[in-house]
Amino acid sequence: MEILLTAEAIQKRVREMSEEISRDYRGKNLLLIGVLNGSFLFLADLVRNLSIPCAVDFISLQSYNGASSTGAVRTLLDLRREISDYCALIVEDIVDTGLTLSYLLNTLQARRPKSLEICVLADKAECRKVPVPIRYVGFTVPNRFLVGYGLDYEGQYRQLPYIGVLDAP
Repeated sequence: MEILLTAEAIQKRVREMSEEISRDYRGKNLLLIGVLNGSFLFLADLVRNLSIPCAVDFISLQSYNGASSTGAVRTLLDLRREISDYCALIVEDIVDTGLTLSYLLNTLQARRPKSLEICVLADKAECRKVPVPIRYVGFTVPNRFLVGYGLDYEGQYRQLPYIGVLDAP
């Protein structure tokens, strides 16, 4: 497997992003919303590196079947808390078409958080079908099938400490 992003590069960038988020949200009521399953490692490392208090919740959406996007988004698990008192920050592992994040933004915006922003580890900007306003981007990545550090193929490879390119899933 070709390694695209080393574990060291990922950890360095996550620390930098945590510092930026800590500066931007100092004194605010921050809620990090992890999009399951892919964001759990990224979110855990992000939270451990924050220098400010925050709350964490999770949402689970489905828009993929294996390696293919279905084009439809379903909510499998919703947030457990009311978000109107929070500055909400969606934490996502990867964005490509933008369809899932667009759906999620619209869904959460209707719940009237104080603010709503997006933080992604990997951005496949060249694949975008709908624009989404991403505030924090870890890495811009090529349009290849990536696994590791939370990213999977049919539930496998999430545990890898790096992000690699999976040949022809």
